[in-house]
Amino acid sequence: MKDIDASARELSKACKLLLDEKVPDETIRENIFSSIPKEQLKLAIGMIDTLTRPVDQSIEYTELFRYYTSIRRFLPKLLETIKFKASAAGQPTLASWEFLSNMESKTGKNKFDDAPIEGISASWKRVIFKGNMISSCPYTFWAIEKMLKRIKNYDIYLENSDRYNDPRSKLLQGTAWESVKTKVLSTLGWSLNAEESLNPLKKNLDTAFKNTIANWDNNPEVRIDMVKGKEKIVLSHLDKLQEPDSLVLLRKQINSLIPNTDLPELLLEITALTKFTEQFTHISQGNSRIKDLPVSICAVLISKACNIGFKPVMQPGISALEYDRLTWVEQNYFRTETVAQANAVLVEYLSKLTLAKAWGDGDVASADGIRFVVPPKTIYAGSNPRYFGIGRGITSYDLISDQFSGLNRLIITGTIRDSLYLLELVLGQQTTIKPREIMTDTAGYSDIIFGLFALLGYRFSPRLADIGGSKIWRFDFNADYGVMNNLSKNKLHEDIIIKYWDDMLRVAGSLKLGTINPTNLIKMLQRGGRPTMLGRAIGEFGRIFKTTYELSFLDDKDYRRRILTQLNRGESENGLKRIVVYGKKGEIHQPHREGQEDQLNSLGLVTNAIILWNTVYMQKALDAIKNAGYPVNHDDVKRLSPLGYDHINIVGHYSFNLPDELLHGELRPLQAMDSKLFGKI
Repeated sequence: MKDIDASARELSKACKLLLDEKVPDETIRENIFSSIPKEQLKLAIGMIDTLTRPVDQSIEYTELFRYYTSIRRFLPKLLETIKFKASAAGQPTLASWEFLSNMESKTGKNKFDDAPIEGISASWKRVIFKGNMISSCPYTFWAIEKMLKRIKNYDIYLENSDRYNDPRSKLLQGTAWESVKTKVLSTLGWSLNAEESLNPLKKNLDTAFKNTIANWDNNPEVRIDMVKGKEKIVLSHLDKLQEPDSLVLLRKQINSLIPNTDLPELLLEITALTKFTEQFTHISQGNSRIKDLPVSICAVLISKACNIGFKPVMQPGISALEYDRLTWVEQNYFRTETVAQANAVLVEYLSKLTLAKAWGDGDVASADGIRFVVPPKTIYAGSNPRYFGIGRGITSYDLISDQFSGLNRLIITGTIRDSLYLLELVLGQQTTIKPREIMTDTAGYSDIIFGLFALLGYRFSPRLADIGGSKIWRFDFNADYGVMNNLSKNKLHEDIIIKYWDDMLRVAGSLKLGTINPTNLIKMLQRGGRPTMLGRAIGEFGRIFKTTYELSFLDDKDYRRRILTQLNRGESENGLKRIVVYGKKGEIHQPHREGQEDQLNSLGLVTNAIILWNTVYMQKALDAIKNAGYPVNHDDVKRLSPLGYDHINIVGHYSFNLPDELLHGELRPLQAMDSKLFGKI
C-alpha cells in the first residue's frame, strides 16, 4: 500500500501540471519533468502496473480461491450427505450442485465439459472458462455461491428441516384450504370474487384523493415544489407539542407522591398483585411448586434483565437465593413459553387499569428495534458500524402497545431490514391485547407488507420520513385529481390482483391459521429483492392501501401526531430498558440464539413489571390528588408516562424481603403531599 500511495502521489503531481491551463502547451513536458524526473515518473507508472490489476481481473476471486483446499475438507461429505430439493426457479442451481456431487467419483481432465452453465454471470465466466475448458475451482465456488443465495430465497430447500424447509408446502392447499376457506373469508371480510373485493377499495381511494384535494388550500403543512424539473410533495415537520403548565405541575405532584422502592421488592410486589410467577412451570413436573419459588424466579429475572449474573442476587443461607437453587430454577423454569405466558399476565392486568385505558384502548401498537453489542464470536450476531462500532451485535425488535406494555419481541441477527420480521412480530404475540393498527418507522414498510397487513385486516401506519419520494398510485387515469394529477401517474394493475386473488386469500388464510412462518413467506415472495408474481400481486394490492394511507397522512395533522406519539413511546421504553440492562456495559454476552432470547425476553418482562408498578401507583396518586380537591385535566392524564425510574433503585441493592401486607396484595402508602406543590385547599 505504501508503494501504491507513493506512486499515485507522483502521478497526481504530473496530472495537476497537465491540467493547469496556465502552463503553455509547448512547455508542458519540460514543466512536468522539471518537477518530477522522467525516470522517477517511469518508475511510478511501472509500480502502478505491477501492483494493480486490469479492469477485467478481480482480486476478490484470487483471494477466494486460496480457500479451495479448506472447502475440499468438507464439501465431499456435504455433497454425499445432504440431499436438497428445489422449486422451478432453483432447478438450474440444483443441477449444478448435483453435477458437483457426481464429479466426486470421476477422474480425468475433461470431467467438467458437461457442467451446467446456466446463470453464470459475465464476471464469473472470466474466471471459470479457460478457453473452452471449465476450471473446477472457480466453478465450485460459483455453484456454492448460487446455492447459498437460493437457500436464502427458499428456492433450494430441505424437506425435513425446521429452518430451511419449503415455505410453499406450509400454505393451505387442496382439501385443507377448501375446508376452511369460507370461515377465513368470513373472518377477514373478503369476497371470493376479486372484483367484489376491489370495488369498495376503488371508491375509498377515489374519496381519499378528493378529500385531500378539497382540503389542500387549507393545509399549510403541505406544498408541491419543483425539484430537478419534477414535482415533489414537501411536508412540514411537526412542531414540538408544548406542555401546558397544568401537565408539568400534575407530573411533579404525582412524582412527589410515588413511594421509593428497590427492584427486587417491586417484582415481588407485582407477583403479589398478579401471580405472574405461577406461569413459570417446571419443564417436566407440570404445576408442582417448591417453597419460595417466586423469590427464586424474581432473582433469576433480575440477574438476566440487569445483565449481572447470579453473584449480586445470591444470599448464602437463604435457600431460595442459593446458587444451586438459582441455576436449577433457570434450567427448569425459564423457557420462551413460560416467559411469554408471564408477560401476558402483566399485559392483561395493566389493560384493565383506568389510567392505562386513558393512554389507549389496546387497538394500536408500534414496532421498534433496540440494538445490543455482542462481544463473543458467534454466528448469531451481525456487523453494523453505525450501531456496533467495530464489533457485532443483535437487534431486539419489540412490539409496544398504546398502553406502554411490551407485547412481543424477536431477536434479529445484526440489523436486517425490519419489514422482513414485522408480520411475524405482530402475529406471534400471545397476549389478550389485539391491536388492529400497527405503526412503525420508515424501515418497517414495503408494498408487500402493506398488502399482507391489509389482507389480514390490519391498518398499517408507518412514519414516512420522505413522503415526497414515495409513489402515489391510482386506478383511473382519466380521473381529475387537480394538483395531484402529475404526482399520481402510477397506474394500479388490478388484472394482476384478480389473477392471483385466490392465491392471495390462501396466503392470508395460512398466516391467519399459523401454518406458515411469516418471515419465511416474505422472503419467498421477494427473492433477493425481486418479487415473484404472487409477491407482485400482493404488492400491487398493498399499493392501494399505501396510497390511501399517504393521502390521509398528508391531509390529517392529528393523524401524523398520533403516529409520532406512539413511536416516541416505543423509543422512550427502549431508554428504560437501557437503564435496566446496565451490567457489562449493556452488552449481551450470550453467544447462542436461545440464550439471547432468554435474556432479552426477561428484560422485556422486568420492564413490563416496572411499567405496571408505576401505573398502579400513579393511579393511586391521581385518586389521592382528586380526593384532596385538586383539579385534574383529563387531557393531561393522557400525556402521562409510566416509564419513570428515578424512584426505583435498580443498581446495587438486591434485598428480597417484603412486608407481609405487601405480600398479600396491599399497596404501599404514598409519600406525604408537598405543601409547595399542593398548597392549601
